[in-house]
Amino acid sequence: MNLEFDKLVEISAAFNREDVEYMLVGGGAVNLHGIGRDTENLDSFIRATVENVERTKRALRSIWNDPSIDEIDAEDVCREFPIVRYGPPDVDYYIDLMSGVGEMFRYDDLEAETHDVEGVPIRVATPLTLYRMKHDTVRPKDRIDADMLRRKFNLKVD
Repeated sequence: MNLEFDKLVEISAAFNREDVEYMLVGGGAVNLHGIGRDTENLDSFIRATVENVERTKRALRSIWNDPSIDEIDAEDVCREFPIVRYGPPDVDYYIDLMSGVGEMFRYDDLEAETHDVEGVPIRVATPLTLYRMKHDTVRPKDRIDADMLRRKFNLKVD
């Protein structure tokens, strides 16, 4: 179960067309920083507003004609531990929409940079932001990502 790179670019382009306030985090972002690894989903951090969730849904509808997109509820995305998982039809990966991780991370707490991929500008969390999000988790692959980011970008961390 892996997200193909061209689909990551297509989803990002749809987010851009609909003016979604987003940034990629997780494995997709790690890949865009030049550290190759398989990923089973697309982790997208989005601004927690009703309007932004509606723009996100329009972007997803532009790719998939799927009535279950309407089940994505702004209230769910905007709560304290907001992760909503959308599984597009006929694919074997998920899109995780996040707007916060408890009190630790909110959209405005994250730093992003834009990468141009095949002419598509993609907002990606910076290496230091990804490191901070991943270095202290319980998932071994997050800790590996954090260590690889620290070494590749010579991050000065405490």
